[in-house]
Amino acid sequence: MIRGIIFDLDGVIVDTAKYHYLAWQRMAQKLGVKFTEEENEQLKGVSRRGSIEKIMNWGGITLPEHEIEHWMKVKNEWYLEYVEAMSPSEILPGAAEIIAEAKSLGLKISLGSASKNSQFILERVGLIQEFDALVDGNVVSASKPDPEVFLTGAKLLQLDPEECIVFEDAVAGVQAAKNGNMTVVGIGDETVLQEADFNFQSMADFSLKSDIIEKI
Repeated sequence: MIRGIIFDLDGVIVDTAKYHYLAWQRMAQKLGVKFTEEENEQLKGVSRRGSIEKIMNWGGITLPEHEIEHWMKVKNEWYLEYVEAMSPSEILPGAAEIIAEAKSLGLKISLGSASKNSQFILERVGLIQEFDALVDGNVVSASKPDPEVFLTGAKLLQLDPEECIVFEDAVAGVQAAKNGNMTVVGIGDETVLQEADFNFQSMADFSLKSDIIEKI
């Protein structure tokens, strides 16, 4: 029986990936590392630390710990400059409606994101009050595909993993949900997110009850 929903943030509820891309690209340019949208796709669902390690690896460079800390801080400052201007208009199509449907069905709702800025973002778009639990990079340390972020969400909702549905747009996130023994809905390209139990191009393409819950 499904009793809880766990949402990833970027690419599911809002599209802050474009802001991450701009900030990571600025940082990579400063380090002399080529960084395109193709590399950016590989950072989806990955922690800030994990992301800078990937960029260093692509550039064949190493940095002392204090410089890694510096660049993580600077990148986040650039990112926050972009998200500061966010508003409810940036909620992705269908996301608010699915959250409302989950509420109407009496389901508990958690966030499960690698972002350390999730609370700030949800406040900016006016959705913070809809969540019963927030699990993000400030709460967990393991990056997806490790299931820690989703298992922690289930625990905070006082639910078993099997009672939860996860909504994800990234391969690592889908794998994390499957590793946590949860039902996972892939949002995006079905050929990329083929390990998901259900696939939809966007959050506006389905009904939570009739297209997912009643089919589990």
